Amino acid sequence: MDKNFQEEEFTEIIKFTPPLHKQRHQFVKDLVEKHKPKKVADLGCADCSLLRMLKFCSCIEVLAGLDICASVMKEKMHTLSPLPVDYLQPSERSLTVTLHHGSVAHKDPCMLGFDLVTCIELIEHLEESELKKFPEVVFGFMAPSIVVISTPNSEFNPLLSRVMLYRHPDHKFEWNQAQFQSWALETARCYDYSVEFTGVGHPPTGMEKVGFCTQIGVFVRKYAQTGASLQSEKPTEAVYKTVFKTVYPSLKDEKYLQNAVISEVIFTAQIIKHRFMSKREEYGDDPERKSKSQTSMDCFSEYLRKPVVEKNMEPFVSGNEVYIPLATIFSFPKVNRLCGTFEKLCKLISGKVTLSSDGSAVMFNIEHENEEN
Repeated sequence: MDKNFQEEEFTEIIKFTPPLHKQRHQFVKDLVEKHKPKKVADLGCADCSLLRMLKFCSCIEVLAGLDICASVMKEKMHTLSPLPVDYLQPSERSLTVTLHHGSVAHKDPCMLGFDLVTCIELIEHLEESELKKFPEVVFGFMAPSIVVISTPNSEFNPLLSRVMLYRHPDHKFEWNQAQFQSWALETARCYDYSVEFTGVGHPPTGMEKVGFCTQIGVFVRKYAQTGASLQSEKPTEAVYKTVFKTVYPSLKDEKYLQNAVISEVIFTAQIIKHRFMSKREEYGDDPERKSKSQTSMDCFSEYLRKPVVEKNMEPFVSGNEVYIPLATIFSFPKVNRLCGTFEKLCKLISGKVTLSSDGSAVMFNIEHENEEN
């Protein structure tokens, strides 16, 4: 079911810009950017639209979605898969995205260890029996550092077009501000959380007492959970069914790192070689002009933000070969950042890049290149 479509249909009189569902997602994104969680779970993820937004947040390494309706997730789960550009330019971070089919009224060990859990427009869809179990599952069992819960504010409903009782036919209830805050404060007290209230979708001027169209509670755990308490709560069997899982290419994976390093080494060496050979051809064997050539090379090195100051780091020609010292290539910021150490650079390009006999320089055959040209 499309919760967002149903809701926007009812907001013909009051126009929210951007649309209300986008404001809710932006609220979560802003919270992520503020707190930098590494592991985030979205309960009631539906069409995965929030997960699609969050996968671009550079701090997140694990994303999980849970929904009772597997068909809705399966319809949109392909949008969470890596794109060709993700393989061509792997990120420096790792990212795993998983979707689970199951109920928020059940405990499953796959939902342990998350920093942030979001429940956006979820609780109003729960049956009374599920709502009773919900706090123990989320706050007692999962016990993330932060929980965000949003739900419709029933006091706003008279301002919305064509809302008779509830905003969506699947809603089991809709709370006013006092009801939501009472439930949230009691839940926070029981599980050692603090809670702050806010929302999105401002009421018209002069009707501020109505409150936000969507009311939001941000729960923050007061005390860190110990490993022992986590283990004692952990059930022995999984109850959720995994319907989707993807691991994004990452420079933390050595095969992707090696490809990135090789490409960057060849690219950098080609640039240095081109400039070096251009100056060499321009100045020939004239000592005075060679001196000017060296000055020009130093300027080029300055342009690349890493001056060549040592003799053994200068490019040189021997016979039909031009040599670009690995020490020079390693001195450039991107190569240095990718490899970390000179030893790692040598290891990653070994057997993949043509090197001098002592392995100290990248080697190009001038005669062969001239023939190709």
